[in-house]
Amino acid sequence: MKVEFKPSNICANKIIFDLDDGIVRNVVFIGGCDGNHKAIASLCEGRNAEEIAKSLTGLTCGPRKTSCGDQFARGILQALEQQKS
Repeated sequence: MKVEFKPSNICANKIIFDLDDGIVRNVVFIGGCDGNHKAIASLCEGRNAEEIAKSLTGLTCGPRKTSCGDQFARGILQALEQQKS
């Protein structure tokens, strides 16, 4: 399942990833900090979606109450919920 998630309150304006049988692949952040996004994508490639969400949920960036990782986790959780319905 290809997922396109529109994050809020971060530099990136879109997060695209594949979610297949609970595994995350092909993560791409559009906009924002290219190096950090490549690192997140690399570390998450081929990992269990629920484990990724658990690891990244609640991370903040500076004074913001969210971060790219936190928004990615929200996108994953939203996609998992959609798959259940």
